[in-house]
Amino acid sequence: MADQGGSQHGIARTSRVRTEAQRQSDLDRIQKYKDLESQLRSLVQSQGADPQEIYTLTTRLLRLNPEYYTVWNVRRRALISGLFSRPSPGSSCSKASSSFSASDTTTTSTAASSPSSSTAATRPSPPSPTAGRSGTTLDNNTPSENENKEKEKNEEEDLKLLETELNFTIPLLLESPKCYWIWSYRLWLLRQAIERLSVAAAKRIWEAELKLAGKMLSKDPRNFHAWGYRRHVVETLESKALNGTSLVEQEFAYTTRMIESKLSNFSAWHSRSKLIPRLLDERGADENARRGFLDQELGYIRRALNVGPEDQSLWYYHQFLVLNIVSPVGHPTIVPGFSLEDRVTYMTRELEEMKDLLEDYDDEKLIYEALLEYTLYLCGLEGRKPEPEERDDLVKWLTKLKELDPMRNGRWADLERDQALTELLPGVEQGGIPILQR
Repeated sequence: MADQGGSQHGIARTSRVRTEAQRQSDLDRIQKYKDLESQLRSLVQSQGADPQEIYTLTTRLLRLNPEYYTVWNVRRRALISGLFSRPSPGSSCSKASSSFSASDTTTTSTAASSPSSSTAATRPSPPSPTAGRSGTTLDNNTPSENENKEKEKNEEEDLKLLETELNFTIPLLLESPKCYWIWSYRLWLLRQAIERLSVAAAKRIWEAELKLAGKMLSKDPRNFHAWGYRRHVVETLESKALNGTSLVEQEFAYTTRMIESKLSNFSAWHSRSKLIPRLLDERGADENARRGFLDQELGYIRRALNVGPEDQSLWYYHQFLVLNIVSPVGHPTIVPGFSLEDRVTYMTRELEEMKDLLEDYDDEKLIYEALLEYTLYLCGLEGRKPEPEERDDLVKWLTKLKELDPMRNGRWADLERDQALTELLPGVEQGGIPILQR
C-alpha cells in the first residue's frame, strides 16, 4: 500500500516548526480568551449586573471570536436592558444566563435571531400618566415641550449607539464575510432603528446598509449570503415602515452591472429572474412590450453563451426564459398572451440558435444537454413524438454526451430508453427512471 502520510488530495504536506516562544504566545491567547469567557459568564449570571460592563466584555470576546453566537445574544440584552433609551419591560442582563453554556458555540438560538422575538423584546411600555400643576391633570404647555425635547434627545442617543454598533461589526464582516451571526446581529440593529428612530433617520441607516451590501458584493460578487442580505434590505426600504417606493428598476439595473462585470454570477442571474415579473407589471407592459422584453433578454443571454458556453449559470438563465415560453402555467410569466404558434416559433428559433452555437463549441456538453431538452420541449408543445430527423439528432447528441460525460451514462441510457431510441443504440442496459434535468 502506498504511503499516504505525505500528501492529501494531491497537495504535499509541509511541517511547520513552531518555536517555544510562538507556542507560549498561543497558549497565552487561549488563556486570555478563556478568562474573558469565564468573566462574562459570571457577570451575566449575577443579579444586578451592570449592562455597560457586560457590553464591554462582549466587545472584547467578539473581536476574538465572532462565531460565538451566545455572546451576540448577551450583547443584545445589554443594549435593551440598559444602554438604549427605552429598556424593555422586565428585561434583565441575567436572563441570558440560562442559555449561556459550554455548547453555545454550536447550537442555534432561534428566539434571539427571529424578527418577531426581537421586535417584541424592544416594544416600549405604555407611558405612565403625568401629573400637572394641580396634581391630577396633564398640563398642555411646558410638560409636552419637555417630553418632545426628551424624545429628541433619546432618539439622538439611540442613533449614535446604533451607528456605533453597526461600525463595530464592519471589521468583523471584512474578516468573516460569511459569518451568519454578524449578519443576523446587523439585521437586528436595523430593526431597532425602525422601532426607535424617526422614519427619516431609520431610512438613512437602511440606505447606508444597501451601500454596504454593494461594497461586500464588489469584493465577492458571488457571495450568496450578501445577495440574500441585499434583497432583504431592498424589501425593507420598499416597505410602508420606511415610507418606501419601488426599487425594482434600480435593482434590475444593478444585476445588469454585476453580470457585465462577471458573467459567471449565478446569484445575479437568479436575482434578475426574480425581478422580471414584477418589473413588467410595474411598467404596465402590454403584450408587445413583453414580447420585446423577451426578445431582448434572449439576445442578451445568447451573447453571453457565445462567450462562455461552459458556464452553467448562463444556462440556468436561458432555461428560465425557455420555460417561460413552453410552460407559462402556475408561475409568473413574461409572455402570458403567447399563442401555441408563438411558443412553437420561439422554441424552433432557440433550437436553431443552439445548433449554431454547437458549430463553434462541439465539445461542450451543456450545449448537447440543451439541444436534447429543447427538442423534447418542442415535441411536447406540438403533441407529437420526435420526427425521424430529430431522432437521428437525439441519438447523435446522446452518443456525444456519453463520450463527454461518461460518469452519467446511466442518465443518458434512461433517456434513450424513454424516447424509444434503444433500438438505434444496441447494448443499452435496462432499468432506471427516465429523466432529463440539470
